[in-house]
Order: sequence, then C-alpha cells, then structure tokens
Amino acid sequence: MTTEPAPGIPPVAPAVPPPVRPARRRRVIVAATSVAAVGGVSIGLVAATAGSGQPSASAVGNAAATATTVVTYRTLTSQQQVNGTLGYSGSYSIVNRASGTLTALPSPGRVVRQGQVLYRVDTSPVVLLYGGTPAYRNLAEGDSGPDVRNLNADLVALGDATRASLDSNSDYFGPATAAAVDELQENLGVSQTGTLALGQVVFVPGPIRVTAVTPSRGTLAQPGAVVLQATSTRREVTVSLDAAQQGDVKAGDEVTITLPSQRTTQGTVASVSRVATTGSSGSSGSSGGSSSGSSSGGSSSGSSSGNPQSATVQVTVTLRDPGATGTLDQAPVQVAITTATAPHVLTVPITALLAQPGGGYGLEIVGPGRTRKILRVSVGLFDDAQGLVQVTGPGLHAGQQVAVPTAP
Repeated sequence: MTTEPAPGIPPVAPAVPPPVRPARRRRVIVAATSVAAVGGVSIGLVAATAGSGQPSASAVGNAAATATTVVTYRTLTSQQQVNGTLGYSGSYSIVNRASGTLTALPSPGRVVRQGQVLYRVDTSPVVLLYGGTPAYRNLAEGDSGPDVRNLNADLVALGDATRASLDSNSDYFGPATAAAVDELQENLGVSQTGTLALGQVVFVPGPIRVTAVTPSRGTLAQPGAVVLQATSTRREVTVSLDAAQQGDVKAGDEVTITLPSQRTTQGTVASVSRVATTGSSGSSGSSGGSSSGSSSGGSSSGSSSGNPQSATVQVTVTLRDPGATGTLDQAPVQVAITTATAPHVLTVPITALLAQPGGGYGLEIVGPGRTRKILRVSVGLFDDAQGLVQVTGPGLHAGQQVAVPTAP
C-alpha cells in the first residue's frame, strides 16, 4: 500500500452535489473497541456529524492533512476479545473403598494411566482402570453389568487377555475374565484370586492428572472418604462469557489464544453453555463424587470476560496444538474469537469513512489529475484488528485511491 500527500488540493470536486459542502463534511471517528455490525454482532461507531455551527472537536474536517490509500480486496474477520483460563478438562474426586493405612500416595501433578498404581493401602496397590461406571461392588465369576464390561476392556487393553480369548465388549464375568484377572494380579505382585474386591481398582474415563491429595501418608484409609482430586490430561481453555453475548459465539468458531508468554496458538469453540450463572468471583468450577471416582464434563475453572456480577455462560475451547501451551494450569489467557468472516471483499481503512448529511457514509475518491469526489458506500464487516472495513457501492472498485487523514 502506498500513500501520497495531497496538499493544497480542494477537498471536493465541483461535481459533488450542493448539499455536500466542504466546510460541513466530517470524517468518521470509529471507537477502537467497536464491534462488527455484520453477522449478528453489534457495531459501535462514533461519528462526527455535520452541524449548524463549528466542527466538533473530534471531527476531522477537509482542512485536515490527508494522504491516500488504495481500495483493495481482502478477507476480513470480526473478532471478539475475551478473557479465558488455560487448564485441563474434567474434575474428578477419587473416593477410597479400601480399609487400612495409606502407605503410598501420588504427588500433585503426577499423571496416572491405565493399569498403573494410583495409591496403596497396607502396601496393596489400588489400580487405575478406564471405564465410565465407577467401581461399586466386589467382582467375581458369574457377575454381569457395565462395570464388568469396563474390566473386560481393560484386561484386553493391558494385554492380560487376548481378543481371541476374551470379548472386550462383553459385560459377563466368565472363566476368561477370571484368568485375565489372575494375570493382572500376578503383574501387580499381589495374591492371584481371580476376583476383584471393592477398593482394589478405580474406574475413570481416561488418564488423570493429580491436582490435590487430601490425606497424609500413614493415616487411616477411611472407606467413602476422598483421597485425591484430579483432572483429565486434556488441555482446554474456558471462558465465562457475558450472557448477552451468547448469540455472538457458536461451536466451530475459530479462536486465537494469547498465552502468558505472549505466544499465540489456535483453537476452536467446542461448546457454548445454554445455562447462565451469576457469581461475584466470575469463575466457575465443578466436581463430583462417586464410589471410586467422579467426573464433571466442564473444566476445572473459567475466567469472567464481563462484569463479575453479570450473568455468564461457559464457553469451552479445544486446542489445535495442546503441546504448544506448555504445562501451565489455571493460567489467564486472552482469547480472540472469530465470529464472522468476509472473504475477498473490497476494503478501506476505517478512518477513510466520511459521515454524510442525512446519514450513511462516503469515501473521498482521488481521481486522475488529483480530482476528488464523494462516493456514497455501504459498510459491511468491521475488522478492528486490521483497522479495515468492508465497503460496497456503485462505481467503487479495487485500485481506486481514497483520502485518509494523516496523523497531526
């Protein structure tokens, strides 16, 4: 883009209709925080209008120094800037079911996966297994149910049974399951009974990341008491969005996340809650409880983007490259949500817009021989990040020179 000063040139060509007088024309001053008026998003324009007296202090009149820029084709986007929190999805409360003394506990931050020891009671391991149904009973040959289906799938995944010998989708505890449990117990170094007593395993949907440990090592393991808190290992960003802006954001919207290091990474809006909540803290969290572990679908917390006392809805953002976010938990981030896109449209700087008498906007076109005329235009998408606006109008085309004010 090139600019060229045009000092001493009359601001309006003789062909301009009489109502548009040079002394009355004012440039539009657009608030830096304006939001696009296309695609259902509201616009904030602060326009200096022509009056019967002196120009407004904020208006840029024709006497102001101007330069020129070129009308170009570009892709514009409208973005909504909000605060968010980077963390891990899910919230789990791991409940103990065994009796005895806690002889080993995990440290906060540790990741525990399928088949690994979560903690120990009287030196006996309590093993993490994957499944959506919490452990709630002893399991032995002849039992059936969703918890048995969990167990069969885990035994095959861990290699304690083959797919040929055990159906991982079966909900029946038969001889093949008992044999595989024997194999699991041998690998753990415990007595091979072919049965599982309540408290020997914990079922959760996937790998977990320990966030807090409630009791101390050496204390009694109370059945029914929470031993530790955890999250999943999936990275996500949560936003507490002002409920009034709920309609501006939808699942699938592209997101740019600015990390505390000022690096950026990309994401996608996964969900927008339909339930609004209010609170003085502006954050949200969730946890639950069950016989062996509990989960919550939301993130461990969020960050308000509006008035802490106003109603908010939770927006969940998945990350395109989770590894780019490091290991920070509960870290504040800036989230730019792309709410509208206008591909390959005619654009000019927002400051090139002129407020016209009677409403509407125009552009000051600089033609051959430095002649000038006002061309009425319609505005579309505002891209505040680039300082550009979509414009259309009869006679407007790419490559035309338009006047823009220069800095004082």
